[in-house]
Amino acid sequence: MSYDPTVQPVPASVVAQVDAADTTLQNPKVAVLSLGSNLGNRAETLQGAIDALEDTPGVRVKKISPVYETEPWGVEPGSQPNYFNAVVVVKTTLPPSSLLERGRAIEDAYARTRTERWGARTIDVDIVAYQDVVSDDPELTLPHPRAHQRAFVLAPWNDIDPAAELPGLGAVGQLLATVGRDSVQARADVELRLPE
Repeated sequence: MSYDPTVQPVPASVVAQVDAADTTLQNPKVAVLSLGSNLGNRAETLQGAIDALEDTPGVRVKKISPVYETEPWGVEPGSQPNYFNAVVVVKTTLPPSSLLERGRAIEDAYARTRTERWGARTIDVDIVAYQDVVSDDPELTLPHPRAHQRAFVLAPWNDIDPAAELPGLGAVGQLLATVGRDSVQARADVELRLPE
């Protein structure tokens, strides 16, 4: 091999930075997100949110659950349209706070309003779990503090990952057995797809 005087040696610190970045990219974290919509074209909105997640640098959508239809949670029966709910599993190099920011940006893009607790919404993007992180940070509690009580999270998650565990709370399948499936109805006629 001939000597090339234009090639400069790469400083060890730069090599270390590149190696560290490469390790991060090769070892993404697994996060579980719950999506819900009860205003507008619910199926189209869920698919749009999935596509937006896939378009996020550092996020790859790996699994998408079947769609379930559920009555709104925490409000008077019949006071809102029913929800379409789904769960997605992503691999990400983003920290939880950045993933939360991206979820909120997707909600804002679909003009979600936050005028009342448990109000109707075009789209709701919740981080259910991030790897095995357990945190009581008021900005982002992990795992989601009510996920273990909600069939609309547990049923679709169990469908795509029967061995899943909700950090600190146990197997998703067992939690679902406790809660029951009475409040959720599978919608085989609505299909979400992995982005191309």
